[in-house]
Amino acid sequence: MGSMFRGEEVALVQLFLPTAAAYTCVSQLGELGLVEFRDLNASVSAFQRRFVVDVRRCEELEKTFTFLQEEVRRAGLALPLPEGRLPAPPPRDLLRIQEETDHLAQELRDVRGNQQELRAQLHQLQLHEAVLGQSHGPLMAAAHTDGPSSERSPLLPPPGGPQQDLKVSFVAGAVEPHKAAALERLLWRACRGFLIASFQEMEQQLEDPVTGEPMRWMTFLISYWGEQIGQKIRKITACFHCHVFPFLEQEEAWREALRQVQQQSQELQEVLGETERFLSQVLGRVQQLLPAGQMQIRKMKAVYLALNQCSVSSTLKCLIAEAWCAVRDLPTLQQVLQDSSSEAGVSAVAHRIPCQDMPPTLIRTNRFTASFQGIVDAYGVGRYQEVNPAPYTIITFPFLFAVMFGDVGHGLLMFLFALAMVLAENLPGVKAAQNEIWQTFFGGRYLLLLMGLFSVYTGFIYNECFSRATTIFPSGWSVAAMVNQSGWSDAYLAQHPLLTLDPNVSGVFLGPYPFGIDPIWSLATNHLSFLNSFKMKMSVILGVIHMAFGVVLGVFNHVHFGQGHRLLLETLPELIFLLGLFGYLIFLVIYKWLCITVAGSATAPSILIHFINMFLFSRSPTNRQLYHRQWCSTYWWSWPWPLCLSCCWAHLCTCCASSASAREGLQGDRTRTRPNLWTPLMPLRVAGVLTRRRQGALGMKRKLSSSPPRSSCTRPSTPLNSALDASRTQPPTCASGP
Repeated sequence: MGSMFRGEEVALVQLFLPTAAAYTCVSQLGELGLVEFRDLNASVSAFQRRFVVDVRRCEELEKTFTFLQEEVRRAGLALPLPEGRLPAPPPRDLLRIQEETDHLAQELRDVRGNQQELRAQLHQLQLHEAVLGQSHGPLMAAAHTDGPSSERSPLLPPPGGPQQDLKVSFVAGAVEPHKAAALERLLWRACRGFLIASFQEMEQQLEDPVTGEPMRWMTFLISYWGEQIGQKIRKITACFHCHVFPFLEQEEAWREALRQVQQQSQELQEVLGETERFLSQVLGRVQQLLPAGQMQIRKMKAVYLALNQCSVSSTLKCLIAEAWCAVRDLPTLQQVLQDSSSEAGVSAVAHRIPCQDMPPTLIRTNRFTASFQGIVDAYGVGRYQEVNPAPYTIITFPFLFAVMFGDVGHGLLMFLFALAMVLAENLPGVKAAQNEIWQTFFGGRYLLLLMGLFSVYTGFIYNECFSRATTIFPSGWSVAAMVNQSGWSDAYLAQHPLLTLDPNVSGVFLGPYPFGIDPIWSLATNHLSFLNSFKMKMSVILGVIHMAFGVVLGVFNHVHFGQGHRLLLETLPELIFLLGLFGYLIFLVIYKWLCITVAGSATAPSILIHFINMFLFSRSPTNRQLYHRQWCSTYWWSWPWPLCLSCCWAHLCTCCASSASAREGLQGDRTRTRPNLWTPLMPLRVAGVLTRRRQGALGMKRKLSSSPPRSSCTRPSTPLNSALDASRTQPPTCASGP
């Protein structure tokens, strides 16, 4: 089978790379993705390897690139995708790239620092202008009053005293709005009321120089008496990080200061605009350099990390490397090594060497199978050359999802969403999206496409569109025939709000619905119980088939690896155990669907009771058999002879384990697994548990058997499994119809 159905054959190759051409050879191999290097210096510390200096230089460049990328994102710009396929740069260009990047990063730091300083100065000037321009009512008027103007002022001057020389002083500034209330309370308590404070909100918002968010600041003007009160006020305002500005009492000086502040603010805005234009030019150069530089430096670092895994020859003229390579890629590997080392004058050599270690698993994927392979790998990667279940998951996973999510409307929306992503998958903007949720959906677009398509199919089977039943074809049930032949009177209809459609009455059941569930079931009171029974039995059938298919796939692994004893000691017991129990259960369900008619649904036997009797080796007199001599087949399919064979297989496994290991040469292979000795013993352990719980199960069985039967009634039949509707021992009651 191809690589899609089974892992490819992988060989271990030894590479002799000339020192002058080693970097070029590894770079070309990395571009093609042909090999996986093995670490030949596992015992050597990472700081003692040959190319550790180059790796550190690449890491420093990555840090610089990270700083530049954050600055670009901070400016609200987007980085374009690298154009074309960029190879790893030669080693001689590493110093040039580092110098250009460091110079650009330092220039960006200087410009960004100047911008921050200018913004802080402009913010300070704007606050000063706002403080000077705000009017503070009585306090401002009192500052420019030369004599008493109040009607309550005394006509005679006050007598001399200790407070006659006190002068009213002012403190003006701005504070953040969330600190204004706390500042006012603290000033009042600390100064004991010997001040008058006025707080006013600014009319315009100012941009914070650090966060860049707009904010309305609060301006304040505080009048006080005494130098000690003034010192307290200055200390408190400093603790609250307030911007305090000098207050000019003379009106002419105040107007002149306001004019100077406005002029300085205008000049500073012009300088800041020039700085931002130069910053945009620097960021434009960063946008041109960063995408290609990041890609090249990552590739260069990967090349040096691969070279660090190589060992140096005794003559120091070549590097020796070991790598895993697909067998079908060996000719391509030879050609690439010859082309890469042609300029050095000495050709690189690669030859296949024997190996006792387990090779890695190689499975090639494309954009369609990648999402399905990722689901399989999430549960575990198979060992070398095992059967790959991913191709079968392409069908089974979406279909099992659709069994749960069967709805025409919701499935169609999912299908259209996935189809839009598939049609737009080659657009640059779609690939460059950085949203993590979008990347998750886009990576699984083909998976979503099939899930939506299968959901539409199962939605037609369930006859549901946005959880509502649809009438595509005429119903197979006739209410008129039931009314004409049942003799329902007005009094009967008044006493019975729920009516039952009897399919035994001629003309009531006209035939199965052409496709899906009959829409009349949406009107029935037992709609959920019927659908739950139908979906449960269908899920059991699909699940057992799925598990049996997985066991059968193991047969191909045993045949491929030459493990014939596993077919007898592992696969056969698994199939017997699975099919002997759950396979027989499926047989009973299908037999009941096909052979039990509507007329005999009232006395139909219960599969649950039969299944309990199969475990307990007993018979129930109240639960009749589905077919003649069913108890014989039940014992044959369940326990006696699988238990005997399991005992024999357990002893045979113990005797053959050592010989099988020696024959397969597993002494040097630690990754292969030994035969599972516990699989044949599973029926024995289950039988022991059932024996210990026999008495409790018998009590449960008697309780189920002794319960009185419900009143029999009939119900509509579905088109896919009309026999299923008649197979219930206790048919549910349905509504009277539309």
